[in-house]
Amino acid sequence: MKKYLLAVQYDESTPWPAEDDMREQQARTAKVTADMQAAGCWVFVGGLVGSHATTVVRPGDGATTMTDGPFAETKEQLGGFWVIQCDNLDQALAWGEKCALACGSPIEVRPFEDAQWT
Repeated sequence: MKKYLLAVQYDESTPWPAEDDMREQQARTAKVTADMQAAGCWVFVGGLVGSHATTVVRPGDGATTMTDGPFAETKEQLGGFWVIQCDNLDQALAWGEKCALACGSPIEVRPFEDAQWT
């Protein structure tokens, strides 16, 4: 089985949902996660703190620099993710659609490289 990243794209320029809306969204995403677990394709899920908490470590000239803020200067940032195992891209896209509907945000579906890192 191939692993896929389902990345939640969060637009930090939009207002945070109302508390009741947030609870409903969390219930929907918890249901999708439970469905993934029941289907045997779930590997890992995680939400991320906003980009204000980001530190970027950049290599250059034999040294590194560390700067505050996201790598890319954009309103859309990675807000969270699922890692799943599927037989093919079509299955991963079907889960991506369920995730997008559950969390109300765009989902980027990206396969992991086939290379195994040890």
